[in-house]
Amino acid sequence: MSYLDLPPILEKMLAVADNISDLNFSVGRPPQVEINGKLSPVDIKGLRSLTPYQTEIIAMSLMEGNVESARRLVQTGSADLSYAIPSKVRFRVNIFKQRGTISIVMRVIPTFVPTLESLELPPQLGDISHMKTGIVLLTGPTGSGKSSTLAAIIDKINTEYSYHIVTIEDPIEFLHTHKKSTINQRELGSDTPAFALGLRAALRQAPKVILVGEMRDMETTEIALEASETGHLVLSTLHTTDASRTINRIIGIYPKSEEHVIRTRLAHAFRYIISQRLLPKADGSGRLAAVEILKATPRTREYIEQGESEGKTLIEAMHDGELEGMQQFDQVIERMIRSGVVTQEDGLAFATNPSNLLLRLSGLGTSDDMLSHRDDSTYKPSREMDALMRSRMANVLDR
Repeated sequence: MSYLDLPPILEKMLAVADNISDLNFSVGRPPQVEINGKLSPVDIKGLRSLTPYQTEIIAMSLMEGNVESARRLVQTGSADLSYAIPSKVRFRVNIFKQRGTISIVMRVIPTFVPTLESLELPPQLGDISHMKTGIVLLTGPTGSGKSSTLAAIIDKINTEYSYHIVTIEDPIEFLHTHKKSTINQRELGSDTPAFALGLRAALRQAPKVILVGEMRDMETTEIALEASETGHLVLSTLHTTDASRTINRIIGIYPKSEEHVIRTRLAHAFRYIISQRLLPKADGSGRLAAVEILKATPRTREYIEQGESEGKTLIEAMHDGELEGMQQFDQVIERMIRSGVVTQEDGLAFATNPSNLLLRLSGLGTSDDMLSHRDDSTYKPSREMDALMRSRMANVLDR
């Protein structure tokens, strides 16, 4: 099987627009680019409707010389790797099997390391760079900008402190250069076989800061907690949608008999839980991160250690903790809608409680409405309020 001359194809796809986030190769479809969350086809001669053979050739070209990725694809049905067109662009690649064929998604990685300012993130996240110990978690769905935010935090530490920083990534995305700090970046597969092994080895490498790409299992989570408890600052990610679900995910990894112990450890170890959702800008120029921030305070530590209950929830703590640098998703989205940077339709679609947010935007709700229910599944308005909400929601969707 011969390999494909892939770079010219990728360059043609990237030339479609300046703000492409992903390239997509799926059987039965032309090559596609994702722009502001929407896929658009790219007309490339000979690839107008990809065949199984063509996607396989593209996959083999991406994995050329990477035996470990090929092995993972055969054994597990998917493989993560990095790919670069030297001096031009880098990609985070996922190759996976579906219905007996191969599909490929290539995330475009900027050639520069972003800053908190360039990502338009809340300035209080800069405080993380001054922390010496503990654990900081970035959460959100795939493609919500977690890796970019982590890269910006690492770059700020790199700029301000003379530390040894070790990262374990799958795959390496942003390439950091040594500034004040010394940074060693290890890639899963080529440099270490598993997050847990790489993380355990990092403890013997005298780092001050450790970044582990994802806390996927109990072993990795346990070592990350141990590291944060023994004088290291640990940064990692989870595919959870908000702070409360993040806490439940971590606790759920452990046996039920250990729940109280892990709650106590987590309450004392965590420093920030940051959750992100990317919303399309109203002017169509790109996407903007809505960021929920849970910070370690006596109140939030108590709620994590004792468990949430009526009147004592993390969402309430975030809502009341604005002076301490905390914020909750619907607060942020409401401000975005009122300032006109996102549309009401898009804001409601990404809100945690769209019904309550709609009431606030219409002037009928109070701040307590944002907190009275964890989600819409438990919200039961009166008949009159229900009718009004339905009417207003219909008006929104008809615009």
